[in-house]
Amino acid sequence: MKDNSHSIIIFNARAIGAFFLLAFLAYGIERQLFESTDDPEKYLGASLIIANSVMVLFIGILLRKTLKRYNPGVGNIYLFTRTFEALALSTILLNGNVSDDLGYFLAMLVLGIGSIPMCLALLKHKITPSWLAIWGVIGYAVFALGFLMELFGKEWSMYLLAPGGLWEVTFAIWLIV
Repeated sequence: MKDNSHSIIIFNARAIGAFFLLAFLAYGIERQLFESTDDPEKYLGASLIIANSVMVLFIGILLRKTLKRYNPGVGNIYLFTRTFEALALSTILLNGNVSDDLGYFLAMLVLGIGSIPMCLALLKHKITPSWLAIWGVIGYAVFALGFLMELFGKEWSMYLLAPGGLWEVTFAIWLIV
């Protein structure tokens, strides 16, 4: 019975890692396509926005399962964070433009703030290597600062995305391997 439980944990970790990578990829492609003037490209971009939102939601659901074993409050915060992100990113479809979308800025701000407790739980309970959890805390704090400044008209987010974005890719690979 213990082997079956371990297999489920490994499967969930790999699924979370895959969703992180696929959402990252979908977002990178969706933005370019959705802002296109060509209708088929725009429709494909819209489909990828929806797919990205679904993957983001699944990241929250699956990671909550792990986090709630260590700290149910953090698990719930993280699920709320990812649910908010998924819904707010979907509002891009209503606005028609990713670059100036308030929903996008709010989604990223909430993602940055709401992911800090998750990374602290990873650190406290030694779920990941310490360096990875600390990188996540710092990366998401810097990420959130960039999007907070966007709300005040300062275009900082593009300069402060890298630490959080690279952490997500590294965390995903760590989960899969």
